[in-house]
This record gives sequence, C-alpha cells and structure tokens, in this order.
Amino acid sequence: VTHSIPACIGSMTINSKQLDNESPVSVFAVNKCYVTVQDGTFFDGSGFAALVREGYKVRSDVNITLEFRTTAVHGVLLGVSSAKVDAVGLEIVNGKVLFHVNNGAGRITATYEPRGTNSLCDGKWHKLQANKSKHRISLIVDGNVVQTDNPYTQSTSADTNNPIYVGGYPADVKQNCLTSKSSFRGCLRNLVLTKGQQADLFDFSRAFDLRGVFPHSCPRAEH
Repeated sequence: VTHSIPACIGSMTINSKQLDNESPVSVFAVNKCYVTVQDGTFFDGSGFAALVREGYKVRSDVNITLEFRTTAVHGVLLGVSSAKVDAVGLEIVNGKVLFHVNNGAGRITATYEPRGTNSLCDGKWHKLQANKSKHRISLIVDGNVVQTDNPYTQSTSADTNNPIYVGGYPADVKQNCLTSKSSFRGCLRNLVLTKGQQADLFDFSRAFDLRGVFPHSCPRAEH
C-alpha cells in the first residue's frame, strides 16, 4: 500500500499509553476530523493536488467534468500545460468561471458569468463541464451553456505533456492557460477527464503531490 488511508483515526494507544494527537513531532497532510462530512476533497486555499506524474496529453479532444463548492471569488480549478504555449485551464476569477485553451496558435476563452458576483461562491455545490473538441470549446455551468468562436481554426491539438494540477500549482511551474495564482479554497468532487471512450475518474488520495489538500472528506461548513 503506497497511499494514505482516507479516514479519521482517534484515541490511539500503544502499550496502554495514549498518543498525543495535539502536538505531533511531525505532521503531513493531516487535517482535523469533522463531526459531519460530505463526499469530496477539501482544499484549504494554500496548495494543490498534482496528478499524472508522467504527463497528461490533451491533444485534440477532452471533456472535463467536476463539481465544486467555494465561498471564494478567485481560485484555480485545473491546469494542464506544456513547455510551449499549448495548454488548457479552468479557473474562477471575480466569481466567473473561465475555460482557456491554447492549441498553439493563441489562447481562447469561454467565460461563464453568473448574474451575481457571489452566485457561484455561495458554498453550495455547482456542476461544471468544459469541452474541447479540436478548435471548438464550450463551458457548461449548472446547465448554462457558453460557447466561443475560435479564430485559429487550423490549430486543433493542445500538445500538453505536464501533470494535471488541481486547485493551484507550484510557484516554479508554468501554466500557460491560467491567469490566476490563487489556490482554490473549498471542496471538489467527481473530477473526470474523458477522451473518446476513455473516462478517467481521479482519486485525490492517489495524487503524487498533495499540499493543503485533504482527500475524501469535506466539512459541511468551512472552518
């Protein structure tokens, strides 16, 4: 077993001596236990999750679906980039959801702007779907569809080869399709990337790098 247990552990004793949970010698990716939790992964606004160490190749088509809840008006949702300009990115900026794609010829963006600035930052679950099909992109948030024209119709493939960063990214990593550096604060669940018939549901407890991210438990109310 190479990954941590997604659970709460309490009242541990060794040789009848109770361990002190409050002042550990060292601690990594351990959060408090919540009395009431929901399915999902909690992002505390300080870090990110890194998935697919060998690099995720978007190429011509990808469909990204996820659910999120947050009370913040800014936050990175997801980014996949390359050493060149090719990349895709999803982020919340000023309460709007932006889906950026660069197939090599230039960045295009689909923007979902809710009626109120805080409509998506109300701490309730929202469904998001971002689709790239060759040079076409679309964004669906809570059933509302946004499409955008792409002047670069000849450029159809985002040749990415870097990991998928969710909820933020390290300071030394370049993301060509994200404008925000703000880490996401809130909860994410059901992250699926689909290419053709291949659908990948990502389990955050199996991420190769987790900072400020606590898989499999979301507090019902943020602390």
